Amino acid sequence: MSQQVDFKEIRLPRLRGLDKVTLESTLIKLAEELGELAQYIGKFRGLNGENIEKQEAEVLDGLTSELLDVAQTAITMMYVLEDTYGVDIAAKVEQHIDKLQRKGYLHKK
Repeated sequence: MSQQVDFKEIRLPRLRGLDKVTLESTLIKLAEELGELAQYIGKFRGLNGENIEKQEAEVLDGLTSELLDVAQTAITMMYVLEDTYGVDIAAKVEQHIDKLQRKGYLHKK
């Protein structure tokens, strides 16, 4: 890469002990986790008409937890792509970064 880019890196584990994990089952789980994240944000913003009874720090902690559930499920799907279909995720990440640069989403510091 020719530009200095900020990265947020997290390491999430390969999950063990799951029943048959497929693209379809992982997609359903991802949709479920996204729904939980959206619900949490909606409650945080009062979009459902409920009064917010939690402190902001507690809400942000919950949001972060839900977001990590989404990330873990996305990582699980990447393992499925690698293990079942032989997809080179590292190469796809580089292609993704190149695409972001072409679209102008990455800027020099």
